[in-house]
Amino acid sequence: MEYKLTFKKYSEALKQSKLLGLKCLDCGAITVPPKMVCQQCGSTNLEVTELKGSGVIQTFTSVFVPAEGREGECPYIIVMVKLDEGPWIMGNLEGVEPRQATMAIMGKRVKIGAKVFDGDKYSAGASARPLFALEN
Repeated sequence: MEYKLTFKKYSEALKQSKLLGLKCLDCGAITVPPKMVCQQCGSTNLEVTELKGSGVIQTFTSVFVPAEGREGECPYIIVMVKLDEGPWIMGNLEGVEPRQATMAIMGKRVKIGAKVFDGDKYSAGASARPLFALEN
C-alpha cells in the first residue's frame, strides 16, 4: 500500500501556506493531516485535495511549560480548528497573547498559514506545522 500524500509533501505544501488533505472517493470525507486510510470509513480509495485552510476554533490551550526542545517558544497557544470542509486539525495560534487568551476566542474564524519549527532530539528535523491567525 502506498501513501497518496506523504508527510513530507504535506509539510512542503504548508511551507507555502497550502493545506493538503485526502478526499475519500468512497464516502466523500476529508482526512487531514495525511493518513494511509480514510478516517471515516477506512477506505484506501483517496485522492489529494487542497483545502481552503479556514475554519472555526473549537477549543484551545495555552502552553506555559514547554516540551523539551521547544523551550524558546513559550508561551504559545494550541488550537483545535474545525475546517470549513469538516475535519478538525490542530495548530498554533498567532496574534493572541497566551496570557490574555480567554474563552472568547472559541468560535472565532481563523485562516491557516504555516511556521517551520526546528527539530528536536525526538524528531527527524525541522518541519512545517499549521499556524492559524484570526480572520478580520
